[in-house]
Amino acid sequence: MPVQLLKIIKGKSETPLPSHLQKEDLKYLQEGFDHTNKYFQGIVILSYPLTKLKDGTDFFKVVLQDLDNSCSRINSINILIYGKMAEDCAKVIRHGDTCIVAGFKLAKSPTAREDGRHGCHLEVSEEAGSAIYSVAPKYVYTPLNHLKDGTIVNLYGIVKFFKPPYVSKGTDYCSVVTLLDPTNVKLTCTLFNGNLDSLPKIYKVGDIVRFHRIKIREYNGQMQGVTSVGFASLTFDGTVGAPVVPRTSSKVYTFMDEEQKTIEELRVWAASNLSISGPAAKLSGVQPMLFFDLTCQLVGKAKVDGSSFLLKVWDGTKCPYPTWKVPVEAKDLEGEKVLLHQLRILTVDILVYDNHVQLAKSLKIGSFLRIYSIHTKQASANDEGVSHIEFHLHGGTCYGRGIGVLPDSNPDVQELKAFLESVDLADSQNMASMSSMELDSTFNNVTDLESHLQRCQQLSVTGRKHFFYSCIHITEVSTLVCSLVQKQFIPFLPLQEIYRQAVEAGRNLLTHFGNGFRREVPDGGDFDFILQGSAVTAPNPELHNTSWYDSVMWTTQDQKQRKIAIHFVKHDEMLQQPEDTLLMIEGGTLKEVWKLTKRFKCVIPVRSTEHDLELLDLSAPFLLQGNIKYYGCKQCSTPKPIKNLSSIAAEQRPSWEPTEIAQVLGIEPLQYVFIMKFTLVDGTGAINAYLFDYEKFFQIPASEILTNNFLQQKMQMTMNMLCPPGRKLDDLPWLECFIKSYNVRDAMKHRVYYQIFDTTVAEDVV
Repeated sequence: MPVQLLKIIKGKSETPLPSHLQKEDLKYLQEGFDHTNKYFQGIVILSYPLTKLKDGTDFFKVVLQDLDNSCSRINSINILIYGKMAEDCAKVIRHGDTCIVAGFKLAKSPTAREDGRHGCHLEVSEEAGSAIYSVAPKYVYTPLNHLKDGTIVNLYGIVKFFKPPYVSKGTDYCSVVTLLDPTNVKLTCTLFNGNLDSLPKIYKVGDIVRFHRIKIREYNGQMQGVTSVGFASLTFDGTVGAPVVPRTSSKVYTFMDEEQKTIEELRVWAASNLSISGPAAKLSGVQPMLFFDLTCQLVGKAKVDGSSFLLKVWDGTKCPYPTWKVPVEAKDLEGEKVLLHQLRILTVDILVYDNHVQLAKSLKIGSFLRIYSIHTKQASANDEGVSHIEFHLHGGTCYGRGIGVLPDSNPDVQELKAFLESVDLADSQNMASMSSMELDSTFNNVTDLESHLQRCQQLSVTGRKHFFYSCIHITEVSTLVCSLVQKQFIPFLPLQEIYRQAVEAGRNLLTHFGNGFRREVPDGGDFDFILQGSAVTAPNPELHNTSWYDSVMWTTQDQKQRKIAIHFVKHDEMLQQPEDTLLMIEGGTLKEVWKLTKRFKCVIPVRSTEHDLELLDLSAPFLLQGNIKYYGCKQCSTPKPIKNLSSIAAEQRPSWEPTEIAQVLGIEPLQYVFIMKFTLVDGTGAINAYLFDYEKFFQIPASEILTNNFLQQKMQMTMNMLCPPGRKLDDLPWLECFIKSYNVRDAMKHRVYYQIFDTTVAEDVV
C-alpha cells in the first residue's frame, strides 16, 4: 500500500517498517549516493493545496523538517508527490504529522536559494514504487458541552436529525446534521463539499458519526459546526450489537481500538435516551396523506418535465391502494422492459421535484435507495373512475426530504435483497387480472364516498364538472333563490366573469379583502417598466455598507452606463450562504433581477433617497422569492423604512418569510386568487355562483400556477374534466357544494348574489 498509517503504541509502531529500510540523515541526502533501501523521517511543517500539472497529473507538495538536525541552518526538505499518491496524501497528511518517505528519487531543487531549504528534493509516486508512512496522531475528542467558538475540534455524536446531501445553490453539495451526545447538548452542523462521497454517509437517525477538524462557531448563543480545511468523517451504524464498520469514501484513515469502545458506549446510551423510529415503512403499509421513509430498489426512471422526474421503485410488497402511473413516453423510460412489465403491479411511481431532480437523474437502475419523507396523496380518479394515491417527493429539504443511495453492504439492503429474491412474480401477474372495480372498492371503504353520494342530492353544472365534500343539508335551487337570507355575510362587490379559456391559460388575480381591492396580476413588461424608471436615479453611496448589510456597486459597460448596487443583508455581522441570503438591488433590469432570484433566497427591488433606501412603487412586487412575485395593496399599505428589515436579520434564525417581511415593511400583502362563475341547474331552477379561491378549491396554489408547468398541466386537465366539450345539458357532470347568499344594495337596486365556500375538489373522483 503506497500510503500507510502507523499506530504508535507505547512509543513503538504497531506495524514495523520493512526490515530492509534504514533511516537516512538529512545531511547525507546528496546526489550520487544510493538511497534504494533508505527512508527519511520528518515533521510536516508546511503543505500546499492539491493541484494538477498541465498533463492532468495530481501533484501535492509538503515540507518535512528533520528533528534530529533542527538546530542546523538547513533542516528541511521539499517532498514532491505525484499521481494517485498525491491525492491520498492530501487527504491524510496534516501540519505537525510525522511522515516517513521511502523509495524516493533524489533530484536537485530549483527553489533552494529562494526557500532556504535543502539543495535537493525528494520525488515520490506510486509508479516508482515509493511508499509514505504517516504516523497516526493521538486524537483528542471534545464533548459537545465543551465546545468553544472559533475552535477546530474532533468529536463524536449521535445523529438526531439529518438532511441527505443535496445540491446547494453554489457548486457544492450540502448536508445538515444535528448531533447529540451523553452530555445532552445538541450541535447542528452544516457540511459542504464539492465531492458528494466526501460528505458523511448517514442513512438514519441513530447513526453515530466521528468528525475530525470541524470548525465551531457561535451563533446567537448556540454552537454550530461547519466544514473546515481537512474535514473528515466516519459513520457507524448506531444499532446495539451491529458490527463496528466505518462508512467512508477515504481509503486512509485512523481508527484506534479504544474508539470501538466509544462507539459501543454511545450505542447503549442512544438506545435508552434517543427516540429512534422503527424500520422504514413498506409499500404494503402506506396510507393516504402519509409522510414516510422508504427503502426500495430502483427499476425505472424517466424525465417528466423541467421540474419533475419519475422514479419507479419496488420493495417486494404491494400497495393496498391503486397507485398513480405517471404518463411518460415508452422511449423516455429507462429500465429493463421485461422486468418493468413483470413488476407492474408491485412498482409505484414516485414523482420527485425541484432540487431532487439532478440527483434522481444520476441514479443507476438497480440501485437500492432510501427515500426520505415521501408524501402519499389521495388523488383524482382516472377515466375508468378508479381512484388512486400518488407518491411525491416535494422540493426543498424540510423534514429531511431527500434521496440516499445505499451500498450493497448495508444491512437493510441485504435484508431487502433476500426478500426480493423470495417474491413469486407469478402471484403479481395474478394480481394484475383484478378488475378496476375491485381495486376501486378499496378506496370506497376508506372514503365512504359512494354511500355519501347516495345520501346527497346532486346538482348539474352547466359547462363545469365537480364533485365535492359535501352538504349536511341539501337545498333545492328553487328554495335557495326564493328564501330570505337569515345569516349575515361580509358583503363584497360582484365579481366579473372570467371565462374558462382565461383560467386555462393560467390567468388569476391579486386581492386584499381589507377594502375589496383587487387587480389583475401584472405581466413582466409592467415590472420591467417600473425597474427602468427607478434606474434613472443613481444609487446613493452614502447609504452603502451599513451595520446590517454590505454593498457592492458597478457601472454597466453598455451605452447607458447604468449604475447597479446590490446590498447583501448580514446576520450576526456575517454574510450568509446564498440560499439563506436576502439582498436588495438598485438599478437592475428584469432579467438581472430574475437571475438573482435563482441563486439567492429573497430579492427586494429598492431605490435610494437622501436618507434611506425605499421600496419601489407598489405596482411592482415588494419581494421576489424563487419564481413567485409578492405584491402589496396600494390602498392599505403604509410602507416603513427599509432599515426595519434589520430586526429580522437580528433574529436567531432569520426565516425571511414573506408575511414577516411584509409586516416589518408596513405592507398589506395581496394574495393570488382564481375567480370563476358557475351556472348551477337542478331541474327546479338555475343560479350563478361565484368562486373566489386561493388554493382550497382546486388544491392548486394560485401563486404558483403562472410559473409551474406541472400545475398548469394539472389545471388544464381539471378544466377539461369540468367542461367537457360537445355535451348536452342532461349529460353534464354533477356537483355538490356549500353555497351562501349575500346582499348588495345601492341607491337603485337590491341584489342577491351566491358564493361557493368551504368546498374542495374530491381528488378520488375528479
